[in-house]
Amino acid sequence: MKIGIFGSEYQIEKQSIIKRVFNKLDDQGVDVYVDASFAHFLWDAFHYKPAIKGILSGDFFDLDIAISMGGDGTFLRTAARVNKQNIPILGINTGRLGFLADVGSTDIEDTLDELFKHYYKVEERTLLRLATENHVYQGYNYALNEVAILKRDTSSMITIHTELNGEYLTSYQADGLIVATPTGSTAYSMSVNGPIILPQDNSLVLSPVAPHSLNVRPLVIPDDYRITLGVESRNRTFLISLDGRSEVFPAGIRLEISKADYTTKVIKRHKHTFYQTLREKLMWGADVRMDKERNMK
Repeated sequence: MKIGIFGSEYQIEKQSIIKRVFNKLDDQGVDVYVDASFAHFLWDAFHYKPAIKGILSGDFFDLDIAISMGGDGTFLRTAARVNKQNIPILGINTGRLGFLADVGSTDIEDTLDELFKHYYKVEERTLLRLATENHVYQGYNYALNEVAILKRDTSSMITIHTELNGEYLTSYQADGLIVATPTGSTAYSMSVNGPIILPQDNSLVLSPVAPHSLNVRPLVIPDDYRITLGVESRNRTFLISLDGRSEVFPAGIRLEISKADYTTKVIKRHKHTFYQTLREKLMWGADVRMDKERNMK
């Protein structure tokens, strides 16, 4: 088995967790490859050189599984590196709140044991593809969580003319508009009161950010719809953010967002469900009043 390790470079205090992962992989005798930037972080920050087979420095690599160590941001960067290579990704959470990286520190050894026994499930997650006029956007134009159209800094709100499958929907006057996948429905979209969508659902959600009109609400649409956007801005520029990767664009350019022609494969434990994640991460069903009372005693 060939396993690639990708990680965050901001987790000095998590070195014990990281070493546990490498020790477990070494015990199993698997071929371990480490992303170049993460490897240098381990060497320089930890003075730690785990037993590895090689370094991953390019955009193409031959792996059976990729492991992301960090938070959801690290998972998103790992997914961008894996791209269309059809490699399933396991997220080990060394960050804070994690929906993609949801394997906690207490479950690492058990999860890896299940991995070696091929006892896990793989979920296919929808991505979004951004297309711009004259190919203005030059970077990785796919997003696992969301594509966000946003005003710049303290500038006035922007107007986002929106069409669905070529038919005019509305013109959002707002600080921005988030187009989110089911995976991204628990990320930026949720923070602006967008609905939570099950990962298996074939939907997208359009969530306005601080809309000028209070009767504008998030809209759920089928994921095979083509979304066309035109942006007006008083300062003649705006931001496009794909999973947090932001660039400045000139107003007036037309954007098209559609479902990507490939998916990201996410490894999940067989006995773990999305409903458990909601209960654990969002504390659904927890009575915080009882916790406060216990802490006061």
